[in-house]
Amino acid sequence: MKITILGAGPGGYVAAIRAAQLGAEITVIEESEVGGTCLNWGCIPTKTLIASANVLHQVRNARNYGLEFDGTVSPNIQKIVERKNKVVDVQVKGIRGLFKSWGVRLIEGRGELEGPQKIKVTLKDGTSEEIKSDRIIIATGSRPAGVPGFSVDGSRILSSDHALNPESIPRSLIIVGAGVIGCEFAFIYKEFGADVTMVEMMPHALSGEDEEISQVLEREMKKKKIRLLTATGIEKAVISSDGVSMHLSDGTTLIAEKVLVSVGRAVNTKNIGLETAGVKTGHKGEILVDSRMQTNIEGVYAIGDVTGGIMLAHLASKEGLVAAENAMGGNARVNYEVIPSAIFTSPEIGSVGLRERQAVEKGIKYKVGRFQFRALGKAHAMGEIAGMFKIISEEETDRILGAHIIGPHASDLVHEIAVAMEKGLTVKDIAGTIHAHPTLAEGIMEAAEDVHDSAIHSPRKQGERTSPETAGPI
Repeated sequence: MKITILGAGPGGYVAAIRAAQLGAEITVIEESEVGGTCLNWGCIPTKTLIASANVLHQVRNARNYGLEFDGTVSPNIQKIVERKNKVVDVQVKGIRGLFKSWGVRLIEGRGELEGPQKIKVTLKDGTSEEIKSDRIIIATGSRPAGVPGFSVDGSRILSSDHALNPESIPRSLIIVGAGVIGCEFAFIYKEFGADVTMVEMMPHALSGEDEEISQVLEREMKKKKIRLLTATGIEKAVISSDGVSMHLSDGTTLIAEKVLVSVGRAVNTKNIGLETAGVKTGHKGEILVDSRMQTNIEGVYAIGDVTGGIMLAHLASKEGLVAAENAMGGNARVNYEVIPSAIFTSPEIGSVGLRERQAVEKGIKYKVGRFQFRALGKAHAMGEIAGMFKIISEEETDRILGAHIIGPHASDLVHEIAVAMEKGLTVKDIAGTIHAHPTLAEGIMEAAEDVHDSAIHSPRKQGERTSPETAGPI
């Protein structure tokens, strides 16, 4: 079986390795670099910058831990970017090494479908090559979306790609959009010394998250002096020699040295031959697929961001596994009810399953358990007490519908709930499992107990919920 994969991002390269493991002859076509957006311009680069920002924050607050620090500490942005590039380079080489190990052929060039079993590749030297295969998997990903009236120039008005490689930290920065990418950059640039203002059309930052989680994040933004303007639109931006004037829908004007446009992503489906191959797309240009990741054309699959669904690297990887297995004759599916997400703000956010409003919209009778990080002895020892655990369960069955965590290591902690949901465990199963002390994971156990009003380290509920500040540390 010959399989050609268009794109070597987190969906494409995973699909390639799985199909090779199953015995297929694999060709991967990549126009830019293996690892795609996630590795080169997204997940890994931003987390590397966040790591530098976190260390900077810890050093600045060393005295809070009884440590004397007599010198000064400041970000060297050139060295921070250099470290980020080294981390990315190691990961890129790792994927290329995996390709070599599994006998995957990598062609560096731009691919375009010329039919359901044929792709023309324009190589970097201008020559072309025709690839014939039995199956095709499209994994071309997405790119930063633009805003009408904003001309991203990389100097005054930046995209998220530009924000990863700053030559200097601006004195002031306006971030248009308070979604995941915008919020992560807000905390990064604030720690590095920029005066940050965020402008968001929705009523909350991270409007896709559970509302209580968004409220906690907004409170932490305020503490860090990140200015957030919600329910506010942009009328126009005027660039001058010394900055950008941003005219808002409420009639006010903001002025900053630079602007970062962070309003989501657009699918990469143009000029890849979908029309020629007869592949159907949706109203936003996304490729339409069935539950097996197959398009309307038999033998042609699509995965990841290009399908217009939830744009997460790990979901693209899972869809890559499913597409590869099905291309080799399997019958795999993705469980879209259990997709954990991680947001690397300060504090972190980890979520899986339904938000509370979604349970309401679906008419589900549910119960909620909560527990505060400030009630955990480990959180106090770490000096990181901001945040909460929240578990939502179906009232009748005790089945876990969703969980939402904001606090230190939330991106890691949420996976306990993800596994429980995947395996059909109940809230009582979590509550009845011994959790080591002192750990942050005890908060999951306590939140599960709180669903049934039995959390040991939460104060007794009498009418209105008692303030979490009165909870005793464990």
